[in-house]
Amino acid sequence: MEKRLFIETVGCQMNMLDSELVVASLRKQGYVLTTKPEEADTLLFNTCSVRAQSENKTYSHLGMLRDLKEQNPEKVIGVMGCMAQNHQHKIFTRAPYVDLIVGPGQLHQIPSMIDKINAGEGKQIEVSLGRKDGTRDQITRSHESFDPLRDPEMRPTPFQAYVRIQIGCDKFCTYCIVPSVRGPEQGRSPEDIIRESRHLAEHGTVEITLVGQTVNSYKATDSSGKLWRLADLLAELQAIEGLERIKFVTNYPKDMTRELLEAVRDLSKVSPYLHVPLQSGSDEILKRMKRGYTVADYREMMVRIREIVPGYAVSSDFIVGFCGETEEDFQKTVELVEECRFKNSFIFKYSEREGTRGADLFIDDIPHHVKQQRNNDLLAIQNRISLEDNQKMIGETVQVLVEGPSKTALKKADEAENPHATQLIGRTHCDRIVVFDGNPRQIGKIMPVVVYDCHAHTLFGEVVTQECGPELFALG
Repeated sequence: MEKRLFIETVGCQMNMLDSELVVASLRKQGYVLTTKPEEADTLLFNTCSVRAQSENKTYSHLGMLRDLKEQNPEKVIGVMGCMAQNHQHKIFTRAPYVDLIVGPGQLHQIPSMIDKINAGEGKQIEVSLGRKDGTRDQITRSHESFDPLRDPEMRPTPFQAYVRIQIGCDKFCTYCIVPSVRGPEQGRSPEDIIRESRHLAEHGTVEITLVGQTVNSYKATDSSGKLWRLADLLAELQAIEGLERIKFVTNYPKDMTRELLEAVRDLSKVSPYLHVPLQSGSDEILKRMKRGYTVADYREMMVRIREIVPGYAVSSDFIVGFCGETEEDFQKTVELVEECRFKNSFIFKYSEREGTRGADLFIDDIPHHVKQQRNNDLLAIQNRISLEDNQKMIGETVQVLVEGPSKTALKKADEAENPHATQLIGRTHCDRIVVFDGNPRQIGKIMPVVVYDCHAHTLFGEVVTQECGPELFALG
């Protein structure tokens, strides 16, 4: 009998990849996907614990299922991912109708856990060891991930895929819960990464994005004992036939080495787009955050990027309103944003997270209205910079990987009941979003597009066409 699965994912690329892998394993058990919770036999929520907003969203969605569960007690409701690892039994307390809680390191156990629930064995919970609950080796093993199964239906597109090369984190920034919920930093076997990437390319993937908490810190030994760094891995992936683009996120400033930047420069498939969170332009705040670098270190990294990588684009993350952030501290951040001219920035208001060192050490003393104002001010500055730099690209021809119809085209197609939407969206090698008119046959292809207009976060263009002379028609 066919079983139906509903799955909702919030959070980072890691979570999106985890959902893809969970769906693949459940498909082997006979499940098919549904977008309607009321139709599902099993409902899974893949969660994020980095910000309070993400957790509140999950609890809100769980709350809406209370009546559904009461009316259909045989439905299995599960919470997986970082929030499951972080809160564990608290989820059962707040949402007692949840049946299953599973951390990021135990996702491969979900099919057997569902079977136990259906067999009447009651609620199931599987999570990894805490960072103080054993030796590093024991804790590391408890956070092992599984990556061999793939499910294209869960990807942004069938021809783009995430490939995990690293799990966990050992940076222990005071605001961040990730080291607790994802475990110790460990690099995945290079042979496994190359094998998986080759398999993806053989099945139509043209772009892979290597993911890790601090992906440029990657190191692992192969079966012969050779130590691999990210630059070595990129060189091997470059040789895979069928792959056209390789990206990697998210990066740590201190590990943006000259060797890695030279690999980005020399390997044609590797995107010169580098996402390197700064978080603050104040050394005092960076010290409280325990980021492990100074503003001078970040500036030196930017100099290396400018010197080595032609056509580079750098984006960043910022947290405003961190504990003790003065107006002077904030203005230092503003100055550095003006100086670095990031392609774009993701800006967040500080949210105290239970279980982090920041919650233990510091008072969350910045009023919400101040955080909101700083967020708005920094976002306005970044948007201005993004617009100015995009305007410089007007008239340029860029190579765009066509991802599919734009949101506007999809909406118009729905309203007109016309599936042949013509406005397409894609990204340049530097991860700039481009919208243009085209046709569905171009989806999945890399097309030359000339830019004629822009917004702060979007380029608008038209496909470059080639005229055919009479002699070519005569050949037909």
